[in-house]
Amino acid sequence: MPPQPPTAASRDEPVIRDRGDACPGALRLHAADDGYLARVRIPGGLLTTRQASVLGLAADRFGDGHLELTSRGNVQLRGLADDCGAGLARLLDGAGLLPAPSHERVRNIVASPMGTHRVVHWVRELDRLLCASTRATALSGRFLFALDEGRGDVAALDPDVTALARQDGRALVRLGAAADAVELGDSDAPHAALLAAEYFLDAADTAGTRAWRVAELPAGHALDSAEFARRLAGSGIDATRVPAVEWPYAPPPEPRGPGGAGNQTALCVLPPLGRLSTDQWQVLVQVADRGNGELRVTPWRSIILPRDASTRGPVDGYARIQAAGLVVAPDSPWRSVTSCTGRPGCAKALADVRADARAVVEQAEQAEQAEQAAQAEQAADALPVHWSGCARRCGHPRGTAWVDIVATPDGYDLSGQPVPHADLAAALTAARRPRTTTPPPTQ
Repeated sequence: MPPQPPTAASRDEPVIRDRGDACPGALRLHAADDGYLARVRIPGGLLTTRQASVLGLAADRFGDGHLELTSRGNVQLRGLADDCGAGLARLLDGAGLLPAPSHERVRNIVASPMGTHRVVHWVRELDRLLCASTRATALSGRFLFALDEGRGDVAALDPDVTALARQDGRALVRLGAAADAVELGDSDAPHAALLAAEYFLDAADTAGTRAWRVAELPAGHALDSAEFARRLAGSGIDATRVPAVEWPYAPPPEPRGPGGAGNQTALCVLPPLGRLSTDQWQVLVQVADRGNGELRVTPWRSIILPRDASTRGPVDGYARIQAAGLVVAPDSPWRSVTSCTGRPGCAKALADVRADARAVVEQAEQAEQAEQAAQAEQAADALPVHWSGCARRCGHPRGTAWVDIVATPDGYDLSGQPVPHADLAAALTAARRPRTTTPPPTQ
């Protein structure tokens, strides 16, 4: 997706929750119109090829033969039968994809997908600490940790707790969208992230509003970095408050094929609309298995494969990925198109937005083939577009600018104006005028 820095949400009134969150998990299934849905948390998006194979097996055995990638780097299975819970749990547990039932929905950890061993270690250590913490079971299924390599990619995803690596062996930990942070030793970052979540829970209990996320705390109970530093000191972590931090920003990884000399660049694969068949998934698993045996699911609904895996013989993995209908071209129209589930999976949806989005993208691809290179570049640099099956706009992308197309009982509205179905492609092309890239605001 084109670089779009996030917009900070503001709340004039405190959010008061009268219930726990209803986020699905691998054990708490959600009833949808196309069957039950399971969401399998994948901390940091890190999967071994064996674990990935098991997810594909689960989609075939219990679901509709497809896997969906979420905006938090997790994987969803749809079309499940209402009596599949025990069998699904056994299959996932055997692959190391299911912790204790009390913790399986709180493992919401995103991490820089191009990150090195440093971030991978942070992910695994924070996940271990989370699953060992009784207090952490009180977190909602929406509370989000971001472990950032220092680029500013996942730090831009509105996390509740952010750990940002620094080049000097130090790290910053930020609470919500605060302008300040605490600085501490690199090795203390995972423990500090857990303590930040526990501090949030204490503040939420005191406020009595049953907040799910840091931004929902009322002003009088907002988290304070100085108090957080004191709590860290009480746990044996030497931390210093940094009054103002200039946070970096990096765009998400773009779809791309193998690197140049030595193939030192990882492969970024984009499944259109974040949905893959198990056959497509298995192609990626087989390619990754020829590398280091791992793949990473990103919060931008793409998949990172290990460097040189796609070109290692005897089979041309890159060609197989393309033949499977997966996107690896950086100028593909799919790079900036997202949608909700739509019909037939969602009862509230008024249209099959995925099918309509596919039809429009296919028209755009045909048009680009007939355009000159400069025109094609302009189309690739257009604003992102999100298709919504109803006014709730589920799955909406973060960012400062996008084109909204929303299904209505009479067709579609584009930025609030009705558009005849036959004119959708032309209207979208006009609305997605090339953006002007500006640096992200300091958060």
